Amino acid sequence: MSSTAWTRRLERVVWPLLLGLVLLLAWHYSVAWTGSKVFPSPLDVRKGMAELARRGVLWGYIADSLRRVGVGFCSAMVVGIPLGLTLGWYPAASQVVNPLIQMVRPISPIAWIPISIVWFGVGERSAIFLIFLAALFPIVVAAMNGVRNVPSIFRRAGRNFGLSPLRLLATVVFPASLPQIIIGLRIALGIAWLVVVAAEMIAVDSGLGYLVIDARNSGKRYDLVVAAMLMIGLIGLGLDIGFRQLETVKAIRWGFRHEG
Repeated sequence: MSSTAWTRRLERVVWPLLLGLVLLLAWHYSVAWTGSKVFPSPLDVRKGMAELARRGVLWGYIADSLRRVGVGFCSAMVVGIPLGLTLGWYPAASQVVNPLIQMVRPISPIAWIPISIVWFGVGERSAIFLIFLAALFPIVVAAMNGVRNVPSIFRRAGRNFGLSPLRLLATVVFPASLPQIIIGLRIALGIAWLVVVAAEMIAVDSGLGYLVIDARNSGKRYDLVVAAMLMIGLIGLGLDIGFRQLETVKAIRWGFRHEG
């Protein structure tokens, strides 16, 4: 690796860390300067996290949230990718279904909470349904657009080799549309992580979203509220970084424009 590439990689780590340090110092001195007795300082939040860890609550709540997101997101992937590929492959079917998708897609998943409780009750299944619904439409739309953007020369070449429509879709069109599908999956995962927090505030009694509302209602423990918020943000960042690594996989790397 050249020195220039190494310097760029180092800068991508150092500058965000420096920014985080500046924000922590600004947070600490803002609380000290205002003399706030309600909003916690970084030290108070650290103590709150340590308290949750000692009680054995923090890791359990994190695991619950990740499990719900995993089940809902994977279910959306299993349904959304084949559905999007099919709609992109058959324009006539897309013309029939797409208006319904575009009508339902803008509805916030939060608006579905009362209906999900009626259908599934207050509990795990209701939260997973909301996550599934939130992740489904970005995946379907990304798969549809991925198929539509595949150059026609790829399809003609596949037909010239005698591939059946199903084989052509599986071995030519799907790999060619995979980069755009990966982007849709990344967006869907971010939305799913956002929705699980809201769902846990209402439909279940565990998870990081539940921790936020429970800490607020149980003695106004804002140190625990902010601790939960920080964990939500850090895990969201970790999920995004992990998904970005898919863009470097050799099989699909060609589909992404190299930046910097």
